Amino acid sequence: MLETLRNAFKIKDVRRRIYYVLLMLVIVRIGSQMPIPGVNRNFFKELFANQTNDAFNFFNAFTGGSFETMSIFALSITPYITSSIIIQLLTIAIPKLEEMQRDGEEGRKKMTAITRYLTIGLALFQSITMVIGFGNRGWLTEMNFSSIVVAVVTLTAGSAMLMWIGEQITEKGVGNGISIVLMINIVSRIPSDLATLFDKFVKGKTIARGGLATIIICAIIVAVVVMVLILNGGERKIPVQYSKKMVGRKMVGGQSSCIPLKVNTAGVIPIIFASSLMSFPVIIASFLNKGNGNGIGSKILKGLSSSNWFNPDEPVYSIGLIFYIVLVIFFAYFYTSITFNPMEVADNMKKQGGFIPGIRPGKPTQEYLEKLLNYIIFIGAAGLTIVAVIPFFFNGVFGANVSFGGTSIIIVVGVVLETLKQIESRMLVRNYKGFLSE
Repeated sequence: MLETLRNAFKIKDVRRRIYYVLLMLVIVRIGSQMPIPGVNRNFFKELFANQTNDAFNFFNAFTGGSFETMSIFALSITPYITSSIIIQLLTIAIPKLEEMQRDGEEGRKKMTAITRYLTIGLALFQSITMVIGFGNRGWLTEMNFSSIVVAVVTLTAGSAMLMWIGEQITEKGVGNGISIVLMINIVSRIPSDLATLFDKFVKGKTIARGGLATIIICAIIVAVVVMVLILNGGERKIPVQYSKKMVGRKMVGGQSSCIPLKVNTAGVIPIIFASSLMSFPVIIASFLNKGNGNGIGSKILKGLSSSNWFNPDEPVYSIGLIFYIVLVIFFAYFYTSITFNPMEVADNMKKQGGFIPGIRPGKPTQEYLEKLLNYIIFIGAAGLTIVAVIPFFFNGVFGANVSFGGTSIIIVVGVVLETLKQIESRMLVRNYKGFLSE
């Protein structure tokens, strides 16, 4: 990795793109410290200090702490991510969108425009809900029309600006801009999380106990990162053989190829979907100032919060973990069914004269791919679940209250690997151009 970056800085075009990304990320972090006019910044600090669930902590981790400090980037790029997911799901249900998606570059531009408009709409809706919900509880220094409008416009504009920065990074920098912005927000929380772990397990302890705790913490982090690397890199290659055929006077075909099926076919999407779905009722209850009693509703909300899982004093709330695991597996199968169609792959192979050795073309190939895909998806979902649950276990049993969990590690590692691949591909293209021009 270091060798790739070292070589990248030797190439003017790649170096310029990397510097552009770094400049944009500096702007993101500066904006994350700029407060919204007319708000009580201590309100959310006190709210987080009194939190008994992690619904807001999950959202705060994705905003790089901007939500807790209530800066102009408090909504971060979550509205854009949500709108992108909604558009992908609607593409299946609405034939017009599906046709637009297949319509090349022009269709892609239209889909991007629709995603942008939906992002602004979602950001506006979230801003209004947040301002009204928290404004009545003392978030705004003055609860009047002008202060509400200023807060709503600032939050919406901040989210729109982050969307623009992400798109500019994609176009003028390297890597996927939205993913890079999300990654830098997560990485910015690492120092505070490490400080929390140090205060909890090392500070004030004897040298032996503190050293042992440090070794265990490092070993857990390394183990999770290794598991994520295995998940991201693992794939099953299905061999494909193409039949020879006569074209004019020449015999063509007969090549061997393969279909790479990634073990983690859905990426981090299942975990994000499951966590968001379980956090949504808790956040709504907090807006309405509900869920603090001892009734059935309050107990259900506690069960939905991962901060109450693996708690030795209240093991009954760990039942929510079962629901979480079911959601992760469900969304893994659901999202993969959107991105990979065995019937379409089998039909394309048959038209091109390709077949899987030992499997007849057509329907048998489709059934073989479906069976193999279901097996791979389950393995990937199980691996994702293990990576996500490990931090929950240590948070519940040992009280290691940190936001940098399995989901964050999966995102950071995946974005770093993808960005390095793009840097390498740009260096390779540049070398080819240099060779052809000689």
